[in-house]
Order: sequence, then C-alpha cells, then structure tokens
Amino acid sequence: MADRFRLTLAQLNPTVGDIAGNAALARGAWEKAVAAGADMLALPEMFITGYNTQDLVMKPAFHQAAIAAIHQLAADCADGPAIAIGGPAVNGASLHNAYYVLRQGTVSATVFKHHLPNEAVFDEVRLYDAAEVDGPYVVGDIRIGSPICEDAWCDDVAETLEETGAEFLLVPNGSPYYRDKMGVRQTFMVARVVETGLPLIYLNLVGGQDDQVFDGGSFVLNPGGALALQMPVFEEAIAHLDLVRGPDGWRAEQGALAHMPETLEQDYHAMVLSLRDYFRKTGFKKAVLGLSGGIDSVIVATIAVDALGAENVRCVMLPSEYTSQASLDDAKEVAQNLGCRYDFVPIKEGRRAITDTLAPLFEGTEPDVTEENIQSRLRGLLLMALSNKFGEMLLTTGNKSEIAVGYATIYGDMAGGYNPIKDMYKTRVFETCRWRNANHRDWMMGPSGGVIPERVIDKPPSAELRADQKDSDSLPDYPVLDGILHILVDEDGSVADCVAAGFDRADVKRVEHLIYISEYKRFQSAPGTRLSKKAFWLDRRYPIVNRWRDDDGTA
Repeated sequence: MADRFRLTLAQLNPTVGDIAGNAALARGAWEKAVAAGADMLALPEMFITGYNTQDLVMKPAFHQAAIAAIHQLAADCADGPAIAIGGPAVNGASLHNAYYVLRQGTVSATVFKHHLPNEAVFDEVRLYDAAEVDGPYVVGDIRIGSPICEDAWCDDVAETLEETGAEFLLVPNGSPYYRDKMGVRQTFMVARVVETGLPLIYLNLVGGQDDQVFDGGSFVLNPGGALALQMPVFEEAIAHLDLVRGPDGWRAEQGALAHMPETLEQDYHAMVLSLRDYFRKTGFKKAVLGLSGGIDSVIVATIAVDALGAENVRCVMLPSEYTSQASLDDAKEVAQNLGCRYDFVPIKEGRRAITDTLAPLFEGTEPDVTEENIQSRLRGLLLMALSNKFGEMLLTTGNKSEIAVGYATIYGDMAGGYNPIKDMYKTRVFETCRWRNANHRDWMMGPSGGVIPERVIDKPPSAELRADQKDSDSLPDYPVLDGILHILVDEDGSVADCVAAGFDRADVKRVEHLIYISEYKRFQSAPGTRLSKKAFWLDRRYPIVNRWRDDDGTA
C-alpha cells in the first residue's frame, strides 16, 4: 500500500457559464500537478460551471454541456494524476450537485451532495435533488471521502465516510465571504476532524460573482485540529500537499501558512476583487463615477482605481450652485492623488432648463425635495450619457446606511451598474478610508499613501442639494443610525431590542418605517459587494408592498 499521497490543491477563479474557460483552467492546473508529481488534482465545488449558477444550471442544454466538458477533460487528461472536480450530474430524472473523480480517461466515481443549503444566498433545494450518503471513492489504493461543502458543516456525512473506510476528507467548497467567516469555517471543520480522527482538506473557490465574493482561504487540518496548510484569501493559488501514512494513519506534512488579514483589509480586498471580476467577467474595461468630494464617492473612486487601474477610471464633478468650494477642491485633489481622469461638468444651466420646463405645472407650489431630486437625476442622466458614449460602466456610490433608509434618489445617484460599498455602513466607510490611507498591498493597482484627504473624512456628510444641507438634517447621526440598522437589519431584531440597547424609540420607529418604504428602491438598485450575512439582495428578501410595523407595546 502507498504510504505517501501528493495532492495538488487548485484554489482558482472560474466564471459562471464559461464552461470551456473553466475547463481550460482545470487543464492548466492539471499540468502543474503533473509537473509536481502529484497523485491527484483537486478543484472546488461546481468548478466546471462556476458558482453560484442560480437557475442557469436547471437549463438542460447548460448542464448537459457541463457534463460533456467533464468527460472531455477526463479524456484529455488520461495520462497522469487523477482529477477531482465539481459539476452538475444527472441521475435518472434527478439533477445533482456532484463531485467527479476522473482517472485514466474516464469518470471513475461521482459523489452527490446530500445536504442542500437553502438559506442566505443559497437556493440549492430549488436547483438540485438531495442524494443518499455514499461511501468513499478510491484513487490508487487510497480511500478518500468528499463531503461537498454543506455536507461537511453537518456531522453525519463525515461520520459515515469515516465508518466506511475513508482515510482522509477532501471537502470541495463554493463558500462565499462574509465578515469573520473564516473562523466559522474552521470551527466546523475542526469539529469534523475531532469526530472522525481524519485529516481534512478544505478547498474553496476564489473570485467575484455578481454580489458574492468567494474568498479562497483553503486550509488543511491534521488529526487533533492542528493547521497544516493555509492558502491565501482573495487570491488564486496552487499548493502541493503531501499526506503521509504512519502507524496512526494519515497526516499532512506541514506546509506554508498564509497571513490572515484583519477584517477591514478583508472587506476592502473583497470590494476590490468583486469589482475587478465584475468588470472582467462582463467584458467591461473602464469605469465612470460622479465624484462629489464626499466620502462615499471618494472611497468608490479609490476602490475602482485599486481594482482597474487609474487609466481605466473617469471621475466627473457635476457641481450645482449648492456645491461648496471645499467639495470642488476635494474632488479635484482626490482625482489627482489617484491619477485618474477628472472631468468638470456643471449642471446649473441644465437644472434651470428643466425647472423652467416644469414651471407651468409647478406654479403655486413651494420648492421641496422634488427640486433637489431633479439635480440628482440630471447628474444620473449625464453620467449615463458618458457611460453610453464611451462604454464605461457607471458605478454607484451609496453606502448601506443610505440604501437602508432610502436616502438616495432612484434614477439619480442610484443609476449605474455596480456598487462596491452597497453592504458597508457609513461609519465603516470612515474606518475604511482611514485604513486605506495607512495601508497599501500589492493587489492594489492604485498609489500608496494618504490618497484621501483628512478633511474629506472629517467634514459633516452632505448631499449638497440645498443651501447649508447636512445629512443629519434628515437622519439620525450615523453612529446612531448604523446602530439601529445593525439591530433591525443585520440581527433581524425588534424595536424593543433597539430600545433595550439604548436607542430612542422615536428614532427607531422612524428608521424602521424608512427601511420598509424604501424596499422598492432597493429592488431596482445595482448589485454590490456582499460583506455581511444580511446584504440587500438574496440575503434579505422582503415584499415591496408591506403594511406591517413592529408594535412593541410601548407606544
């Protein structure tokens, strides 16, 4: 019996729907496995199709093409190490999330997923059929168990595999990022190792897909739970892992332990990677955004430059008579600091033309938010014109606080194709700006140093749609607002929970009302990077028409 097994782990970035391209990535990784003398190459869950496919995988032509590509990959890679790769499988009338083992030109084994996640961003019960738990498969004379993603978060699949002879566990994953998720994953995987006494290899996807970001961070645990290998987060990587059989069974030899960044850095890297991949995978190369001089547009401009390069980012200042000199100066300085194109397009004359056109209809009414929103919508119109003319995707710049309470103009500043800060509360935007000024990494394409002037971070936030306007005129101060939103949105808490946490009930009820009446705006908003378990889209699905309000009994 073999006492050593070399496994090549490919933490790569597939594209949903690019079956040929994903197969080519697999072949490239296989060639590296060949060169390393590996016994097997392992790729993550649903790699051949990309992940998360949503309803696309149910289309027969699509899943049939994916299955054919897997069989072709087996034929193309017949002479050399085995390949384990995720993809759809059809068994009778059932469609499954499966893990294929390719050896000597054929599919030698197929594992079907048993536990189908049906929460947060996952609808696998809608897409696939659950299978009974099967035993391990064989590569050479080694028996390997592969619980597929969710199967390893539950104890029964790993236990069955151990009882039926698995010598180690290889867990293929399509596990998307949310803040502090790495600790959650490792806690569950340590439990599986302790329960089974087997080494465990956790292999995850990397890359952006719509709002989701797969952060990689693959790792290996030895019996007892010791970390034997840690691959980097948010980066493609290939590692060659040696497992050795001793008197007490198999153990992984010690490998490199990549640095795990702090949470602010992980969030920022997630936003950069998601934006970069959204552009690359949709075919866009250049971005345009309105740069108001406020902190939200400034951090989006910085993320865009770090993701795409300064030469691919256009920043446009669209001032009205209410735009302060400080905002004019700040916007220009930020664009200069980042090295990107800066255009100056005043809207005063255009706004006057629109208000004059509407004057006969508005006669006898007082100016109000209608006139303010005309400014925002005019800016959206001009930015979309630039987007259309030059093929540059328009980025939106609203933070989670504003999106939650509707402090954004639909068809105005909400216009655009992607919003990297959509799931980041305003108070965290401030923290992120300070972090970016103090840190630079090699995955950032923008310049190092304090690219965001301190006065941008320190000045009171304002939409500048009327004289002397401040956000606090319409909303609670952001630390208060974000504290309430965290309870109501992220924790699904109640009005009573907010009051118990020390917030004023009148503020809480007002915020609750704004959340519910703004659902129609969020329904039409651009996708954006998911950073939490309660991002606005698949994580939190609420009706647009909704008369319910929380009566906490203290009114």
